[in-house]
Amino acid sequence: MIEDLKKDIKELTPQLIEWRRDFHRHPEIAYKEHRTSSVIRKFLESLGLPVKVHAETGLRAVLEGKPGGATVALRADIDALPLKEEGDKEYKSENPEAAHACGHDGHMAILMGTAKLLSQRREKFKGNAVFLLQPSEEKIPGGAKRMIEEGVLEGADAIFGLHLWQPLPTGTVGIVRGAMMAQPDAFYITVKGKGGHGSMPHTAVDPILVASHLVVNTQSIVSRSIDPLKPVVVSFGTVNGGTIYNIIPGEVSLTGTVRTFDPSLQSLAQKRLKEITEETCKAFGATAEFKYEKGYPPLVNHESMVDLVLDVVKNTLGEERIKDIDPVMGGEDFAYFLEKVPGAFLFFGIGDGMEFPHHHPAFDLDEKALPQAVLLMTSLALEFLQKR
Repeated sequence: MIEDLKKDIKELTPQLIEWRRDFHRHPEIAYKEHRTSSVIRKFLESLGLPVKVHAETGLRAVLEGKPGGATVALRADIDALPLKEEGDKEYKSENPEAAHACGHDGHMAILMGTAKLLSQRREKFKGNAVFLLQPSEEKIPGGAKRMIEEGVLEGADAIFGLHLWQPLPTGTVGIVRGAMMAQPDAFYITVKGKGGHGSMPHTAVDPILVASHLVVNTQSIVSRSIDPLKPVVVSFGTVNGGTIYNIIPGEVSLTGTVRTFDPSLQSLAQKRLKEITEETCKAFGATAEFKYEKGYPPLVNHESMVDLVLDVVKNTLGEERIKDIDPVMGGEDFAYFLEKVPGAFLFFGIGDGMEFPHHHPAFDLDEKALPQAVLLMTSLALEFLQKR
């Protein structure tokens, strides 16, 4: 079976690259993935699969094998990032306001290849394979939750997904039992002071000074309020205020993120962030507006499904391809799927020769990973169905 798959994948590889580059040239951001969705839908329907639209631009297609058996779901995210691509690659984005700077173009190509190979083998397995093309992974609250609410997991016994991963060498696999990715929360702070002339700061309440102390003071949350051995991150992403060098502004806005795996630590970080914000502002005679938004839940893999993934990697790619990794503080709305059905999410290496990390305007991926990832995902689906 493996050698048969490898032969078909070798023939499919040019198509995988063509699909990926086409998506890369035409990126679309959250809930605007209309062309992307249309291209994928036409392909899935060409395989004879019934396709339904969910969450505006998402898709669900079902491949029926022989009667009986289980149902396995496979998911790929389809949205791009709202940034301008840099570099001179021949398949550079033609949309100046969006770029596939995270690898979702590769995810779609991999799922399409997997769907093609499984459809060619529908007489060789019992059960069903469900293909989920999900919008808006990059934008909280994400598209996974909406798709679940619309019933895309109905009948599913397991779900698997992958993320192409620049930190790993091409063709290697990283996966974690239990919590693998964090809950990515966001916070928004407005420090309100009293504006004035830069030459007379004593007549003003300087929100820039207050914001500076606020950024420093909140760094005490980890280690002074939370055990430093526990994985928690508090980071600021933006600080904005003022119009010219000699005017003290009336307010400064700040945004940032909290990353946690433990709900109790998340609650404590949120509580301390609010308290420190309010008390720091009070100490300087300023006031604060504070808003906190919870992101996706932590992504928690099911141990039995991780074991299945590792067995399939050993049998298809080789045990040496498995890399030990630690959990990461990035977030992923695949977590919602794993709250509903057993499953696992894995990282698939694309890093050989790739200098720029995910979300960098010049990000790219090693396309040699695409056929290897198709081999893994196809084998994983077949192995799960055969064991059930």
